[in-house]
Amino acid sequence: MINGVPQLEDLGDVAGKRVLVRCDFNVPIRDGRITDDLRIRAALPTIGWLQQHGATVTTCSHLGRPKGAPDPAFSMDPVRARLAELAPGVELLENLRFNAGETADEAAFVAELVAGQDLYVNDAFGASHRAHASIVGPPRSLPSAAGRLLEKEVEVLLGLRNDPRRPFIAILGGSKVSDKLGVIDALLGVADGLIIGGGMCFTFLKALGHQVGSSLCEDDQVETCARLLDSGAVIHLPSDITALGPGGKIGDPSAGGEVRQFGRSIPEGWMGLDIGPGTAAEFSDVIGEARQVLWNGPMGVFEDPRFEAGTRTVAEAVADNRGFTVIGGGDSAAAAAQFGLADQIDHVSTGGGASLELIEQGDLPGLAALRAAPNAN
Repeated sequence: MINGVPQLEDLGDVAGKRVLVRCDFNVPIRDGRITDDLRIRAALPTIGWLQQHGATVTTCSHLGRPKGAPDPAFSMDPVRARLAELAPGVELLENLRFNAGETADEAAFVAELVAGQDLYVNDAFGASHRAHASIVGPPRSLPSAAGRLLEKEVEVLLGLRNDPRRPFIAILGGSKVSDKLGVIDALLGVADGLIIGGGMCFTFLKALGHQVGSSLCEDDQVETCARLLDSGAVIHLPSDITALGPGGKIGDPSAGGEVRQFGRSIPEGWMGLDIGPGTAAEFSDVIGEARQVLWNGPMGVFEDPRFEAGTRTVAEAVADNRGFTVIGGGDSAAAAAQFGLADQIDHVSTGGGASLELIEQGDLPGLAALRAAPNAN
């Protein structure tokens, strides 16, 4: 067991057993076609182990955000077709969120899921921070275990949190400070320094007394950011910003609007959308000296080519780092993939929200459920 959570080997002899495997097949689909099947392929080690040991495997997953009722736009059919190619003989249930009982953890829906099943495996790390029926329900009655993907995520992220290599640098971006206050507090206790970029940096800059123009800023968090900056923690903030002038439109260069670099203060009407080149170089130097790096959140609106340079430079610095590097899923993983750097990272998490919650709390509802399974004691 890892962290008290049963592993596949703790299920005993699975030959002839029917196993329900909760996967995270929430893949991007465009015009009925899967554009990235990484999450399906990530489940293959678990599925393969069970099949090789004689089990009959039924998988289940959510896809998108249907509102508790069947919706053809979120059908699992494209996923089912790809899974049949990658893992013949594996059944896939319909979208779990077609039933309102999934998000409500209703006992009747749990009973429906486990009917006819002998064992349960959770391999959906990206959903394990949700106390949903398919995550926390089956371990109440079935012998259960973590799949290989979930096992690896827990091992890496708890190792990073509880026994980091030093110096340990955490890079945080994204839009809102309020979304990451908990993880900031948690990381301040273990990391040797934080790098703050993305939209959240402007609330910190305002706390230092700088003007932020029309940039994203949470005024109700300015005092909190000031407290963090006064705590004595090592927090690296941008020294220059790439901003879009009045009349410009994010994601549409043809709409006009001047792009210019500023220092830490941004004039009225201008919107900071990326760290500047000087900051990118400074952040890269800090990253280069680390023996362990966690990156969660882009440095700017990297989907717009005018504002991708900061995120690209940071991604390259993480990829070049010779220590142990982790990307906490979400937009950072998408950026690394976009820049062709994902294979140069030691661990790319499959769960953005789940990875942050595990680092912040040290546990997840899905892990707690597995520790309480009948075979866990």
